[in-house]
Amino acid sequence: MPAGTRPPSPAGAPAGGGRRWPVLGAAVALSWALPLLLHTLSLDVVLIPVLVLAIASLIRVGGGLLDRLVVASFLLCGAVMAFGLLFSVWPWGLAPVPGTGLLLTVLSVSGWLAGRRPHIPLRLRGSDALVLATVAVVWRYLHHPVAGKSAVDRLAYFVTSEDRLGHFSYFDGIHHVGGYAFLHQEAAKAYMMTPAEAVYPQGSHFLLVWIDVLVKSSADGGSALDMTHRYLLYVLAAYALFCGALVWAARWIGGPRLRGWRTAAVCATVTAVMMSGSMAQLVERGFDSETIGLLFLAVALALLVRPAMGRAEFVLVGVAALVSVTFVYNLYGVLVGLTLAAVLVVHRRRFAPRRLVIGALAGGTLIAGLPSVFSVLTKLDVAKTSNLAGPMVIPDRPVFIGCGLLALAAASLPVNRRTGTGQMVLALVLGGTAVIGVFGAWQKLTIGYYSYYFEKLTAAGLVIALISLGVIGLMLQPAARTSGSPLRRRTGLLLRSGVATAAALALFGNVQWGVPSGWGHPSAWYDSPMMKWGRGEAKSDIGPPANALTRRDLKGVTSPVIALYSSDAYLNLKSTFLAQILTHQAGNMVGLYEVFYVKIGGPAAVDEKEYQASLGRLKGAIASCPTPPTVLVGDRKTADRLRQDLAGAGSAATVVYAPLT
Repeated sequence: MPAGTRPPSPAGAPAGGGRRWPVLGAAVALSWALPLLLHTLSLDVVLIPVLVLAIASLIRVGGGLLDRLVVASFLLCGAVMAFGLLFSVWPWGLAPVPGTGLLLTVLSVSGWLAGRRPHIPLRLRGSDALVLATVAVVWRYLHHPVAGKSAVDRLAYFVTSEDRLGHFSYFDGIHHVGGYAFLHQEAAKAYMMTPAEAVYPQGSHFLLVWIDVLVKSSADGGSALDMTHRYLLYVLAAYALFCGALVWAARWIGGPRLRGWRTAAVCATVTAVMMSGSMAQLVERGFDSETIGLLFLAVALALLVRPAMGRAEFVLVGVAALVSVTFVYNLYGVLVGLTLAAVLVVHRRRFAPRRLVIGALAGGTLIAGLPSVFSVLTKLDVAKTSNLAGPMVIPDRPVFIGCGLLALAAASLPVNRRTGTGQMVLALVLGGTAVIGVFGAWQKLTIGYYSYYFEKLTAAGLVIALISLGVIGLMLQPAARTSGSPLRRRTGLLLRSGVATAAALALFGNVQWGVPSGWGHPSAWYDSPMMKWGRGEAKSDIGPPANALTRRDLKGVTSPVIALYSSDAYLNLKSTFLAQILTHQAGNMVGLYEVFYVKIGGPAAVDEKEYQASLGRLKGAIASCPTPPTVLVGDRKTADRLRQDLAGAGSAATVVYAPLT
């Protein structure tokens, strides 16, 4: 059945299929009764699969179950972030029942107006196993180090970077203010360091808070320690879903022509790159928004490159792509906008002439751009921010370049160039290359080198290259149809697919399948970032400070805390940041990064010059606090001297001797 169509109504059925007032009344009543019932039972989390299945039953995209569920989940995430603008200002905030009741009501009314009867295809594809296995295996490696650990011990994996502490502070702030922080800036300043409440994209944090509210069946996040554990699980799951989404996206772009062993080769290649490559460092570096932004970018680009859907679904997908990607990581919104423009050119006979389509996409663009415009008009310096320095996750250059070139070769073949998908792949690869090249040239011109956001943009380039493997797979020779029993044919297909999967993991993942290394040491597979994380090698040194803070030093403390447990300035910074988020007041330490230069506090001796420099920085941090802070010092002699020197300088602070042992 063509996408976007439905069979004629049976004889005697009313016009419009199920478009009867009693049906609408019952659907709307159920839309509110079900959330109320599940909330009473503290099972609000069940509403997430309910919403996904409800959307999946009304859209007509994809002929298989997994495809339908992926698209439905994508649409739900976009809807939650868009409706979050309303949730942020209405009286009920993020309370579970009003929000989910409204979403279900919108679905009920939309389905009734469209005259669509719920239907979900139950067909499964063999390659579904590769998509799901990718998610499961990546999750197993990421979750293994924290499984069975206490809440305090898990902090060593939570605090692998101050970036994650920052992202958690946005998550915590949205929890407390009940909506997007940029719509509650004054209230949010207590929870996140200004000007983040106004300028940083908050879509991923809002989405995770919405999920967390349903998981807890309460808008109250509870203790910060418990919140850090749930947040860590969410971001680990996000990376696993990101890897699975890339595999699915490559298969989706390949379309119906990508079948058999060729599908296995494509899917396994994407899996191998993601499991053995550098992108797993996103987890250790705490680049949580980037991870979720890349996840939505992969799904959005795949659905736009091969828009196998009717006009209604195309509008929904287009708006969801704009909103989800731009709300989460607005840097990637440019790529979605260019791809959407290319769709309207390549598929102009289907979509571009329709005024309603163009109007709806224009409205979606306005909604998607609202937070970014708001930040630019308030506190965001675009030029300065674009050239920021910082730790980087550098995508695998050979894979990025090689897959991109292969995609150009495959899409330019006559058999593919005549198809809409081939033309879209050409437009996507060339457009993405142009965006990355222009941004890189601008950085070279202005600062003379490639910095932080250039590598984040090249990560999007890697996404483009990997999902383009779908059209590259079409260059492989399909298996000829063989005679024999169905069992024999299926066995042959499984064998060829298994060999293709093993080959992809060996070629692109460095898996040696038990063959001894010629160099006398394990293969690169075992030295990859994800394997190191799985072995617990990526945990931070925050363990002793975390124990001291949670079990002793934060009890009864309501003021800002500066934790100088060590003479290691970076450990002091992380300990201080952790202290703030554990007391729900990360925004009150405005001068947090002054602590990065405080190299005193531990038993290690420092010279007088270093002490005085650190003392000056400490005074700056104290002066930035809205109320006199508590300064925890790990060495008794240093604590006594700091107490005397700060009092003599008129710096209001309470100095407490707090040894780590």
